[in-house]
Amino acid sequence: MKKIWLITAFLFIVNAARPAVFEVGTALADSTAPDTTGMGTWTSVELAKKMIPGWNLGNTLEALPTETSWGNPLTTRSFMDAVKEAGFNSVRIPVAWSKFTGDPSDYTIDPAWLNRVEEVVDYALDNDMFVIINEHWDNGWQVPTYADSAAVSQRLAAMWKQIAIHFRDFDHHLLFAGTNEIHVPDQWGAPTLENIAVQNSFNQTFVRTVRSTGGCNYYRYLAVQGYVTNIDYTVRYFVAPADPVPDRLFVEVHYYDPYNFTLNSDDRITQWGMYATDPSRTETWANESYANSQFRKMKTNFVDNGFGVILGEYCATNRTNLGSPERNEEYARYRLYYTQYITRAMVRQDLVPYYWDAGYYGNHGSGLFNRSTGEIVDPDILDAVVDTSIVDPVTGMDRSSRIPAGFFLGQNYPNPFNPSTHIGYHLPAKSQVVLKVFDTIGREIAMLVNERQTAGDHSVRFDAHNCPGGVYLYRIEAGGYRDTRKLVLLK
Repeated sequence: MKKIWLITAFLFIVNAARPAVFEVGTALADSTAPDTTGMGTWTSVELAKKMIPGWNLGNTLEALPTETSWGNPLTTRSFMDAVKEAGFNSVRIPVAWSKFTGDPSDYTIDPAWLNRVEEVVDYALDNDMFVIINEHWDNGWQVPTYADSAAVSQRLAAMWKQIAIHFRDFDHHLLFAGTNEIHVPDQWGAPTLENIAVQNSFNQTFVRTVRSTGGCNYYRYLAVQGYVTNIDYTVRYFVAPADPVPDRLFVEVHYYDPYNFTLNSDDRITQWGMYATDPSRTETWANESYANSQFRKMKTNFVDNGFGVILGEYCATNRTNLGSPERNEEYARYRLYYTQYITRAMVRQDLVPYYWDAGYYGNHGSGLFNRSTGEIVDPDILDAVVDTSIVDPVTGMDRSSRIPAGFFLGQNYPNPFNPSTHIGYHLPAKSQVVLKVFDTIGREIAMLVNERQTAGDHSVRFDAHNCPGGVYLYRIEAGGYRDTRKLVLLK
């Protein structure tokens, strides 16, 4: 157990405007003196590097009404040992805290539930793992509207005060995350200014409440969330809460793009990315270049400005109902490639990825383990999260996760197209790149790229609205490498 036991003669008060509460028996004071013991000197950006890779104990402690209600067994020490042995350095534990005693309006959390959460947290901490606990969906009471804001803030503060006091003596391995995917019920689209203002106020309530309890909580690493944990909304609208302690905040977002490939149980999309061979079975957006751009936004806007970034959930679920063994196997290959690529793309931008494991590992499941035995049930996807190789879903060749093994020019997508298409390519090293489009008799139609570019994955858009329909060629020259492919414009 990563606790720091304090033997003191006096309890000091952080918030002088409010007297500490001394209860009879084992109750703890509302506030104690700030204590740096065991809390480390790293910034959140520095600590993030120690936490990779991460895993979610999903559909478990946030299950309602009990831990086993959503199909998973009680979490055991031996199971958490298996998670550690599989290669994970940290675990995110979603929690629903609304298990109250007495009058529900008092928001008094059942002590038995606090102790059960502590028990599971200790299983991970005893394995020298980092742990994040949050206030998860919990029946969706955290509604970001002006009409609900006062009541939600009151409840959020009451609950986090109890949680923070209960875990106050735990060291830096335990992190708190204030909320989860805050949004107006059934509305997943762009927020209003009202939604943003209220969501940002929830983050401030969380930080202020935890810090006010003092002890190690005054220096604890805390994670706050962007609206619905969407990257674009977070970049546009997130306002960092005031924090008396510098460099201890993380910003949390999630990533499930493109939905039709990763989560949509009714879709028949089976391919993803630049190696896709059949446009009819390939999603039209959110390829490698898009993912790189999204994660780069988080690095530029947050990591580079002193905030660690938690990528709290991501996965592509298993699918075994695509109509034939061949289609199922095809999706499995691209799912593996997606998981490998997305994980490494996050790490390249200094984000901490937490794979979403909901326990179930059949059709539309994302489980990596048998929750009862600890047995690994999806070793390929597990390796994709914790190892460092990427397997080309078409050729089966092993590729480096950090920098592509060689130059590669991908097939444009979509193809055929009208009026625009995207062309992706790999560079194994910084290179001067020239990428042109020609007609079939060799006349240059467009210069798409003519510059020196860094190693990695790149994509460029070709807009052919002024060109007649027909067959064209595109050619890349980079670092002595040359390749040409066809594209078809339909008009």
